[in-house]
Order: sequence, then structure tokens, then C-alpha cells
Amino acid sequence: MDMFEQPASALPYFCPNCRSNRVKFSLIAGVKQRIRKDAATGAILARDDAEFARMEEPTVQCEVCSFIGNEQRFIKQAQREPLPKPPQVVYKR
Repeated sequence: MDMFEQPASALPYFCPNCRSNRVKFSLIAGVKQRIRKDAATGAILARDDAEFARMEEPTVQCEVCSFIGNEQRFIKQAQREPLPKPPQVVYKR
């Protein structure tokens, strides 16, 4: 897995905010970097290399309305409101 590749659930998402998006999402990953600052001036005295910050659960952003939340909110919304079944076409003679 790539350093910045965040694992995502294979379950469907549905935005709990706009309630229209089931397709376009971004996974947000964090980067942490340790620094040392001067207490009086706030100047950065030392800076370590940035590293990927592992998160327990991915943070998801809806690309339609920009709502950001944890992955479970999007999964639970999809479970509460499953995709509507397509209408069945009945041909009569």
C-alpha cells in the first residue's frame, strides 16, 4: 500500500448532508510533523520530516456539498437509505 493510500471500506457511501451523492468522495489523510519552537518568539527551531498519520477510521469528504465526516456516518446513511430499486417494466399485450 502506498504511504498516502488510506484504506476505505468496500461498503456503499451516501452523503448524510446533501443526501444526493453516492458516487463522488475524497478520502482525507493526515500528515504529522514534529517541530520545536522558541517559547518567546514562536520561531521554529527544529523540524523533523513529515510522516503519514495513521487514523483509526478514514475521514471522508463529499465532493458535491464538501461535507466532512468519519467514514461510518457515510456508511450508516447508505444503510438507512438504500438505493431505490429500478422500476420493473411490465409489457401487456
